[in-house]
Amino acid sequence: MFALLVGQLAYLQIVYGGKFVAEVNRTDKTVMSGNVPRGMIYDSKGRLLVGNSTENAITYTKSSSVKSSDIYQIVNRLTKYVSFEKESLSTRDKADYILAAPGKSAKVAKQMPKSQRVDSNGDQLSPSKLYNNEIKYIKEEGIHLNSEELAKASVFKKMSSAYSLSTVFLKDTNLTSKEIAQVSEHLTELPGVNIGTNWNREYPQGKSIASIIGGVSTEKQGIPDDELNQMLAAGYSRNDRVGTSYLEKSYESILSGTKSQREVQIGGNNQIKKSKLVYKGEKGGNLNLTLDSKFQKKVKSILDSTYSAAQADGVTQYSDGAYVVVMNPKTGAIMAMSGIRNDPTTGKTTEDSLGVINRAFVMGSAVKGATVLGALMDGVITPTNNTQADVPIYLPGTAIKKSVYPIGTFSSLNAEMALQVSSNEYMMALAMKEANAKYTPNSYIHMDSDIFSKMRGYFNQFGLGVKTGVDISGETTGLVGSTHNSDGQLKTGSALDLSFGNYDSYTLMEMAQYISTIANGGYRMRPYIVQSIQKTNDNGKKGAIQSVTQPKVLNRVGFTNSELNVVRRGMYAAVHGTNGWTTATKLKDLTPAVAAKTGTAQTFYFNPKDPNNTNPPETINNSLVSFGPYDDPNIAMAVVFPNITSESGNYSQVVAKAIYEYYYKMTGQGKD
Repeated sequence: MFALLVGQLAYLQIVYGGKFVAEVNRTDKTVMSGNVPRGMIYDSKGRLLVGNSTENAITYTKSSSVKSSDIYQIVNRLTKYVSFEKESLSTRDKADYILAAPGKSAKVAKQMPKSQRVDSNGDQLSPSKLYNNEIKYIKEEGIHLNSEELAKASVFKKMSSAYSLSTVFLKDTNLTSKEIAQVSEHLTELPGVNIGTNWNREYPQGKSIASIIGGVSTEKQGIPDDELNQMLAAGYSRNDRVGTSYLEKSYESILSGTKSQREVQIGGNNQIKKSKLVYKGEKGGNLNLTLDSKFQKKVKSILDSTYSAAQADGVTQYSDGAYVVVMNPKTGAIMAMSGIRNDPTTGKTTEDSLGVINRAFVMGSAVKGATVLGALMDGVITPTNNTQADVPIYLPGTAIKKSVYPIGTFSSLNAEMALQVSSNEYMMALAMKEANAKYTPNSYIHMDSDIFSKMRGYFNQFGLGVKTGVDISGETTGLVGSTHNSDGQLKTGSALDLSFGNYDSYTLMEMAQYISTIANGGYRMRPYIVQSIQKTNDNGKKGAIQSVTQPKVLNRVGFTNSELNVVRRGMYAAVHGTNGWTTATKLKDLTPAVAAKTGTAQTFYFNPKDPNNTNPPETINNSLVSFGPYDDPNIAMAVVFPNITSESGNYSQVVAKAIYEYYYKMTGQGKD
């Protein structure tokens, strides 16, 4: 038998020896991708808004089929040279680390009762079931790890949870030069470990528009679950850092660049034997925004200081905050946007520029320009025949519907004067004409059933009640009120409220698009914040322009110039009129002259912590839309202070005036 065995070994050595040696030395080639630096974001003047701070890092690339015991040994070697912090670990994480020690799993298996090692038939359990029982046994016996062991277990978890041939960062902050040197010297005994770099987003100009920019996921968070399949198909790895919101998300494909590709050879022991760079990748592209960071900071400062004044006046106890957006009405380019969000239950305020596109409020009389132009386009009034009686509306079971000024102040008004003094009666009369209403005081008004769709159709042409198309993800539209009661009866009183802006709600971006449409002669422009996309050169500096955003007309509103001029003159009179009820006179001293329309909407504060909301306090939404210079507008803006208890401070006008003064001075249009 011994002779036969020797003969068989000789036979295998002679005949198949080469094959076995080749199998041992066999290598498989595969391609491994690597991340490239994320693109930068600049303002309109070339100032860096968002960049990358680079940090040295200890990385680990996991080989295919690497064993837990191998990782355990690498961890214990690595922690001789690098100090790691302990992180949050589950009991399972700790047990996994303990069982990875050489021979530990077999030792625990022997210690376990036989019932935990075999099934009911006495057969050996599968490796996975046996391992789960080992975990349970370890937990029952109690786990006691000191701080050093917990730190090692944290590193073990990161390395074990890495995907095959993917690279994870084991330490990328507070890495000392000594640690880097020691790891570099011992790389041969640390398979998969290497010295690399990682990056974090930084904001050299401050975080005044951080919410607009959006966020980037951490390596641990990786790809959001709802986009996993789509992004994996596009070549992403599960642990890639990607844009999760707003500009970082909207322009992810630009900012992320193209991954590098490295061809690696995997030996028969499943370790990486050799690697070769076959494609260095392309750095992420840069975004150049329409915002001027200096102007943006000033707009934010103006809004902050005015809101502080409102707090000092004691009118913000139910306030939602304050918001402002400034646009170029000719192109749709966003020049500045800022927001403050206030929590009335705590009084805490936070930066909320994105509230301009994702929060909606009832804006009040600021929308009356669209009401008048809708009536002109509908033909119920004309540029030369638009005088109406200025009388209140009496409906059964409803408070009198009137303007803020006393009944009888005006016997009749034309369209320009109605805008100047902000007549609710005038707007309701327009709605009734459009609806072919039959009105008798203290009786139900009979209207055409399409009155809501008719008025909203005109409003939509200006951008009110529809998405503006802004190039920032997450845009919403305002809320549309119901048109009928539960019994199917048309809500005629609500139709009247809609005519003077006290029913539907709109975002401030919708308001800015609406006033820009009036300012530029009837073109609804798509708002945008990214002016151009620019390559990044190999040296990290900005390269060639790849694309430039062209102004886009979404639709042309169907009014004539003579009809438009009625509203423009009315908005000019709202600033420069001499009647005591003129509404926007705080802006009258501006040079060049501006036009505006103020808004006041009566609303209520509903406390989210009071589910019954019994007797909610009455509040006011104070708003304003404006454009200037009046003769050739190059700036348009919208402002809102929602849910304040008094508008005596004219807060929206204060904000608008200060912005105009700074903008005119900055552009050389104002007084010396």
